[in-house]
Amino acid sequence: MAEDKSNLEKDALRQQILDLTARYYDVAFPKKPFLGGISQIPVSGKVFDESELTNLVDSSLDFWLTSGRFAHEFEEEFAKVMGVKHAMLCNSGSSANLLAVSALKSDRLGKRALVDGDEVITMAAGFPTTVNPIVQNRLIPVFIDCELGTYDATAENMQAAISPKTRAIVMAHTLGNPFNLDAVMQIAKENNLFVIEDSCDAVGAMYDGKPVGSFGDLSSASFYPAHHVTMGEGGCVQAKTASMRKIVESLRDWGRDCWCPTGHDDTCGRRFDWQLGGLPYGYDHKHIYSQIGYNLKLTDMQAAIGVAQLKKLPEFIAARRKNFNRLYQGLKKYEEFFILPQTTPKSEPSWFGFLLTVRPGAPVKRYDLVQHIESRRIGTRQLFAGNLLKQPAYQNIPHRVVGDLTNSDIITTNTFWIGVYPGLTDEMIDYMISTIDEFMAGV
Repeated sequence: MAEDKSNLEKDALRQQILDLTARYYDVAFPKKPFLGGISQIPVSGKVFDESELTNLVDSSLDFWLTSGRFAHEFEEEFAKVMGVKHAMLCNSGSSANLLAVSALKSDRLGKRALVDGDEVITMAAGFPTTVNPIVQNRLIPVFIDCELGTYDATAENMQAAISPKTRAIVMAHTLGNPFNLDAVMQIAKENNLFVIEDSCDAVGAMYDGKPVGSFGDLSSASFYPAHHVTMGEGGCVQAKTASMRKIVESLRDWGRDCWCPTGHDDTCGRRFDWQLGGLPYGYDHKHIYSQIGYNLKLTDMQAAIGVAQLKKLPEFIAARRKNFNRLYQGLKKYEEFFILPQTTPKSEPSWFGFLLTVRPGAPVKRYDLVQHIESRRIGTRQLFAGNLLKQPAYQNIPHRVVGDLTNSDIITTNTFWIGVYPGLTDEMIDYMISTIDEFMAGV
């Protein structure tokens, strides 16, 4: 009876705290009017309401500081969104890529496992952490060019990159625009290659009616504040098979052989009934390590935010597409000077940003235009690292290049993007267009 009374009091206090948290949101995060040239228009940012805040506090009251009930809920729901059977949360999208590439070297894959020196096809123009895991796993990145407009690789470039040492394709869907998955999967099938889709910028994008991230052997997602849903920090690896899930989970969880969820023991019913490696019979399975792994889990407090965000994903994607279309219609008149973003055939992008490439020979300099836009407090970004091989960190890495990377170099000098994220209003989008109009009037 005393315990029941204590639980009732605890539940009542928790609800009171959550009610107050929702009220706190209304006071602490009021909507502010937009003032053109004064208010900042960032390229990306978090969009949230009281539900994220109350979930975060609710999780904190459990004081379960590692992955728990919210993480489990998120993984189940996110797997459905991505069209796969398994989703494994981790601490960042970069870690998700590291886990996915590292999984391809697992002994559990038998003769299909990649070995040092194997080649992996990827794009030269992209984000560092798509490529870094290839280098970190002592594999050889094979860089190919992309086409302007879609900013994704062509089938011809991918086919030209194949060699007897090619074992995998690892590429990102650039700024939410799916790459040619028909071509990628056909080339992979013909050459017995693994495919990893870096979907960090493309959650919710569709190709031929299916979610991106559901085609390859593995895919990744990021929940950094800039992305489609956020946990502050966080990432996820998606897999279609239970065998790949077990490899990724092991790598994420110190490399241990045990598959018990955090906080659980003896799921297999044989915790002290194993003999692996050179260990004695009966060594605790929770402390048997069959892979060289890491601890890349995330906290349940992060996952709690993600659970609330995931419910908003459809409206977030719709807002991104609306903002993209508004920018496209407003800037279409400048096609003589800019290459506007082009949707990949058979796809429905989940846009991360609006890319503009100054056409070579146009009487416009990217630098001058970006300075003008930024002076009006509108955020801009380049297409991540541009041609990675121009970056200091990649000057001396083992690699191979196929083609001349002409478009990647043009991207490095002539391309930038502006935001389409759901926090932008029609008024802000119109101000972005008028700011570019102001600059172009002087051309």
